[in-house]
Amino acid sequence: MFDRWPNRCAVCHAGTRGAAARICDDCLTRFAPNVPRCERCALQRPDGVTVCGSCLRNPPPWSRAVVACDYAYPWDGLLNALKFHDAIDLAAPLAQRLALALQRRTPSPPVELLLPVPLAAARLRERGYNQAALLGRQLARRLDLRTEPQWLLRTSDTPHQTALPRAARLTNLRGAFAVEPLALAALRDRHVALADDVMTTGATAAELTRVLYAAGAASVQVWVVARTPD
Repeated sequence: MFDRWPNRCAVCHAGTRGAAARICDDCLTRFAPNVPRCERCALQRPDGVTVCGSCLRNPPPWSRAVVACDYAYPWDGLLNALKFHDAIDLAAPLAQRLALALQRRTPSPPVELLLPVPLAAARLRERGYNQAALLGRQLARRLDLRTEPQWLLRTSDTPHQTALPRAARLTNLRGAFAVEPLALAALRDRHVALADDVMTTGATAAELTRVLYAAGAASVQVWVVARTPD
């Protein structure tokens, strides 16, 4: 029944149909092209190059990164609406874009567990929801994965990454995350993926990856809706 409801595209405002049809097919075709990306940092690269030179010299701690699009129009506005303006209806179509990107780039080894990037308790109370958890729930449903939004903890409320220069972002999050102690046994030797809305410097993903490896995870991938261009 919900698939027959009239709706409106969040980008061009054209009429669509379906409760989840918040981005029309024309806008998806125009603004979400399939472009070659580095398998480690997910930045755009020339066709035929699997890993960029920067990642060959200084590989990130995670094994693979997959993103759906660049953090540019219209995705930047949609993600800001989801994150700061209660547009939780956008979680489903944004997760669908990421699911399609993952289907084009089959993860290896196969992921067993999806963990959303956590918010600090004060920020979660202020916002009322964790946008990464909303995306993770939608993504797990589409990929038939288990997701555990409570297994990663934000133990300190550090300054917003967006307010810091690049060098400060790389050190701002040290010691800010932990694994829920009751989940340690279940996490050991598991192949996991982190789910988030945006990747900029990769500092958040890097710190969480180190925490997960220290807790015994077998491998860590990073799955993000949008990547800021280099």
